[in-house]
Amino acid sequence: MQRIRIKSSNGHEAAKAHNAKPANIIPYREALRVILSAMAGESLPESIRAELPAIVSHWLQTLEKEPLGLENGTGDRWRLMLLAYANTGTEKFLQLKQEMGRPGQKIKIDYSDIPFPPPEKPRFTFIDLFAGIGGFRIALQRLGGKCVFSSEWDRYSKETYLANFGEIPFGNIRRFTDQSVSDSEIDRLIPDHDILAAGFPCQPFSRAGVSARGALGQKHGFACQIQGTLFFDVVRIAMEKKPRALFLENVKNLQIHDEGRTFAKIEETIKTYLKYSFSPSVIDASPLVPQRRKRCYMVCFKDPNAKFDFPEIEGPPRPLESILEKDPDITRLYTISERLWTGHIKRTKRNLDRGTGFTAFEADLSRPANTLVARYYKDGKECLIPQEGDNPRKLTPRECARLQGYPEEFIPHLSDSQVYRQFGNSVAVPVVEKIGEKILEKLRSVK
Repeated sequence: MQRIRIKSSNGHEAAKAHNAKPANIIPYREALRVILSAMAGESLPESIRAELPAIVSHWLQTLEKEPLGLENGTGDRWRLMLLAYANTGTEKFLQLKQEMGRPGQKIKIDYSDIPFPPPEKPRFTFIDLFAGIGGFRIALQRLGGKCVFSSEWDRYSKETYLANFGEIPFGNIRRFTDQSVSDSEIDRLIPDHDILAAGFPCQPFSRAGVSARGALGQKHGFACQIQGTLFFDVVRIAMEKKPRALFLENVKNLQIHDEGRTFAKIEETIKTYLKYSFSPSVIDASPLVPQRRKRCYMVCFKDPNAKFDFPEIEGPPRPLESILEKDPDITRLYTISERLWTGHIKRTKRNLDRGTGFTAFEADLSRPANTLVARYYKDGKECLIPQEGDNPRKLTPRECARLQGYPEEFIPHLSDSQVYRQFGNSVAVPVVEKIGEKILEKLRSVK
C-alpha cells in the first residue's frame, strides 16, 4: 500500500484539543489518522488495503454514507471510534468494547485544517476523474458542488490533492472499469453524481503524440492501449451512473487529430452509445489568466436534445507581469545557470538558421506567457523571465499557480519539478468555473 503521510497531533496535543472543543468534534486530519491506525491491524483483501487511505478520506467527507467497497455497518463502527477518541482525547478508545461515545452523540468533523473543505450545503454533486491536482474540483466547489469521488494515478499529484482537499484520490480508474468488473459493481462502487468531470489523458491526442510518419501508429490515439482508451472508461462510468452532465477537457488539437477521426469517434460514442448531447468548443484562457492556453472543452447532457452555449470569454489578454513575484529573495532562487542560458542561445540560433526545432527567448512581460507545459521543469525555455543584470529565471511555484488561476491559499507540491509538471498538466481554473456556471444554468432549466 502506498504510504501517505498524515500530519497529526500527539497524545498531549490531542488531549488539549479535546479540552478546548466539544467532545463530539474532531479535526479532519486527526480523524483520518485515527481510522487508518485502527484499520492497520485488521485483515483486509489486498485490493481494499491498497486503497484504504482513499476509502477513509472519501468517507470522512460523506459521513452519512457507507465507506466505498466495504461491508454495511463499517460506517457505524468508524463513527463510534471517532466519538470515543473525541471523548477521551487519546487512543485508548481502541481498548474499549462497549458504549463508545455518549448516548445520542453524533460525531462532527472540523474541516478547518483543510484549505478547500467540502461545502456545508452543496448545490450539486460531481466526480473528479483524472483529477490531477484538483483544478476541476476548485472550480466546481466554488460553484457549490460537492465532490463524492476522485481518481488519480500519479502519486505526487495525489500528495498535492491531499494537502489541499484532505482527500486521497483512488488510484488507477481501471480498478473500477476493468472488464472483470460487472456493471452492477460499478454502480455500487461509484457514488451517484450530477456532473462527471474528466480531463482525460491528452498525450495520445497532442501534436507531440503523432508519429513522425504522420500516421496514427500503434502507440497513439485510440490504438494506445494505456491512455488512449481511457476515454472509454469514462464512457462506461457514465453509462452506468447516468449523470446529468459530462464536463470533459483535452488538448486543442483533439479536433484535428488523425484528420478528425479521433474526434468523430468521441462524438459518435457520446451521441450514439451514451445517447447524450455533445457540444465542443476550443477556448483561449488568456483573457482570464496571463497565458496563451487553448483547450478543447466538451459538455454533454443526459437530454440528447439539449443545446449548450459556451460562455463568451472575451477581452484583452492579461499580461504576464500581473502575476510575477516582487520579492528578489524568492525570484533569484530560480535564475538559470550561465551554462543553461548559453545552451539556449546556441540552440535557438542553430534552429532558427535551419528553420526547425524549438527556440528559447526571454518573455515579453506585457503579453501573456506561452502555454505552460509539463516539460517546463527540464529547462524552463517556454517562459523565461528577464532579469536586469542577470540571466533570466524560471517561474516560481506560486507564479505557476497564478498562471493557471489557482487561489493564493493553494498549497503547491514541495518539489519544484513536480510543481512545474503538475501545473503544466492542469486546467485553467477560471475557464472551468465560467463553463461550470453555464452548465448549472442549463441544469436548472431542465427538469
